[in-house]
Amino acid sequence: MSAPELSGDTSEAHGLPAGGGPQMADELSPRHLRRRLVELAAIMAALAILLIVGPGLGGVRSRLAHASPGWIATAVVLELCSCLSYVVLFRAVFCPRMSWRMSYQIGMAEQAANSLLPVSGAGGLALGAWALHRGGMSAEHIGRRTVAFFFLTSLANVGAVIVFASLYALGVLGHDPNPALTYAFGAAATAATALVLVLPAILARHPPAGEPSRRLATAMRFARDSLGLGIRDAMALLRHAPVRVLAGSLGITAFDVAVLRVAFTAFGSAPPLGVVVLAYLIGMLGGNIPTPGGIGGIDGGLIAVFALYHVPLGAATAAVLVYRLIALWIPALLGSVAFAQLRNVLRREAQPAMVCMPLTEPLQTVQLPSVSA
Repeated sequence: MSAPELSGDTSEAHGLPAGGGPQMADELSPRHLRRRLVELAAIMAALAILLIVGPGLGGVRSRLAHASPGWIATAVVLELCSCLSYVVLFRAVFCPRMSWRMSYQIGMAEQAANSLLPVSGAGGLALGAWALHRGGMSAEHIGRRTVAFFFLTSLANVGAVIVFASLYALGVLGHDPNPALTYAFGAAATAATALVLVLPAILARHPPAGEPSRRLATAMRFARDSLGLGIRDAMALLRHAPVRVLAGSLGITAFDVAVLRVAFTAFGSAPPLGVVVLAYLIGMLGGNIPTPGGIGGIDGGLIAVFALYHVPLGAATAAVLVYRLIALWIPALLGSVAFAQLRNVLRREAQPAMVCMPLTEPLQTVQLPSVSA
């Protein structure tokens, strides 16, 4: 099966052209990412000024002034653990034999792109695809494993919504401040999970109709096979390497939720665990608004959902601002450094394909039927 190129190059067996590798999209260039860092700093400075002089924000300013430095430091450590969990999952999905150094560089660079680019996480996946393709991994393997990685990173989020909604329904977590919101999202998460699990079978039974052009047919076949095989790869990885995969997937979400809860604790108290988890998972949907780092979308979404769960607005605003400051800048700064290191590694290799040659180890799964163009 032929696959469309990730960056418009004319690659051979492993996707590397005679010129030395696929070209990076301008949005992922160091110049563009540096500009995004400056823009992010400017936005944060503007928000800080607003907090300092803005009317009606005295309660938030007072809470921020009395935050516990020890708890803030704990939140920073927890965010580092979340970032490293992402690296663990990245390595488990794309290649367990990849060096930890390169896994860290690509995984952290992806997180920097996710923090800086207004594309709801797609920027990080695109950067990782460029690096892996530049290093020698085939487009087919990248496509299916990217789907598997996205599925597994979403697994903990969707699963937690189902679990905590169920615990509230059973009375284990006590009183639910907003049952309608909890159960609506619990039902939606359950339906989405069921749909994803049956999707490979649906794709296998219903091959796509012929497309009007060869290029479109190739692209559609590539997307279809990547989606179907990627989900199957994710399930196979859960069976064959459950410790590494679950440690990475659960760690990303659990440590990040812990950062938010500790941010509340830094101001004296925190809402119940169930409220923090569900407000986090629902509020993070605001990241789909295309702003750098989700600024405005995620912040507003989290604060709004906490308000719906009857958390005092001042406490929620202060905690969310501290959480977002940590969750944005830790991956943005560390990931930018990792990206510079990654570019140097790929640039100085005489044969870039050799960097990732051990990566071409796809799990053996049942192939979806293919339709010739």
